Amino acid sequence: MSEIPRSSTPPTEARPTETGSGDLLPTGDGSARCWWCGTDPQYVSYHDREWGRMPVHDHRLFEKICLEGFQAGLSWLTVLRKRDRFREVFHDFDPGRLVRFKPCDVDRLLADPGIIRHRKKIESTINNARRYLELTADAGSFRDFIEPYRSGSSEPPRSRREIPARTGASAALSRELKRRGWSFVGPTTLYAFMQSVGLVNDHLAGCHVREACETARNG
Repeated sequence: MSEIPRSSTPPTEARPTETGSGDLLPTGDGSARCWWCGTDPQYVSYHDREWGRMPVHDHRLFEKICLEGFQAGLSWLTVLRKRDRFREVFHDFDPGRLVRFKPCDVDRLLADPGIIRHRKKIESTINNARRYLELTADAGSFRDFIEPYRSGSSEPPRSRREIPARTGASAALSRELKRRGWSFVGPTTLYAFMQSVGLVNDHLAGCHVREACETARNG
């Protein structure tokens, strides 16, 4: 399935405040964070507590890759605001339950205003649950499977212009997942996934959580 074009990751409408790089926002305590979360409390919490950190549980990795697919063409904040409802109607992204969804379940989800109502993305989530179970039966865990795509330590980006929309690693991961039958896993979507789970660390130089994320990545 072809990927819907998306803006540079992570998407945002926030306007940066000049704090050195121009792409850092002041936190109020003398430190700074990446520009893209703006001042929305939910977005700020996601930036500070989740983005760039590997989830503990494998099914949260599956959730992340599914929600990145739902984001395609939209803002991540739109997805984040609907995440609780997504978890409710997709049974907390339990692949073993999702594979039992039938066409009537797709129709039910298309009528739910609490999620992003896009037939192909909903069907993709169900398809990818099947592919996930096949992959983990082969690889042992999804985390083990994606680990080889982790980047090494590198100089931190100093502005949004230094953050790519896709990389060779995200393209390679995309090719492998598509070969295994996954959908909505284009290289741009997968680079956003890699950023969100800490396979790369794209917190800007000067962001107050960059060092903690880098420590966690290398721990």
